[in-house]
Amino acid sequence: QVQLAESGGGLVQAGGSLTLSCAASGRSLNTYTMAWFRQAPGKEREFVARISRSGGSTGYIDSVKGRFTISRDNAKNTMYLQMNSLKPEDTAVYYCGKFRSSFNWGTTFEADFDSWGQGTQVTVSS
Repeated sequence: QVQLAESGGGLVQAGGSLTLSCAASGRSLNTYTMAWFRQAPGKEREFVARISRSGGSTGYIDSVKGRFTISRDNAKNTMYLQMNSLKPEDTAVYYCGKFRSSFNWGTTFEADFDSWGQGTQVTVSS
């Protein structure tokens, strides 16, 4: 059973940067696509970015393209989200999840991911 733990959130001014981490324990995740999702107050959880098992392929929601970079270090069983040029609309709780099936690029649908962590709060002030 894999367990994920997000960290790195905080309060930052608009235009600032943060790097989130998602550390896995219990089993290796190097055969799974991983993703970041976020949930703003009063809104549904939405897809932000995903990364293939090797890290060779990535995908982003349009609103973060060019500002966010997803990466992973399989040796450390950890995934990252580098967030630059942050905007107030990026304020949310950020979650990491793994795609349910291994060796699969997967989808961007929340229901297709599991092993969610507890989330880390990102607050961007204007």
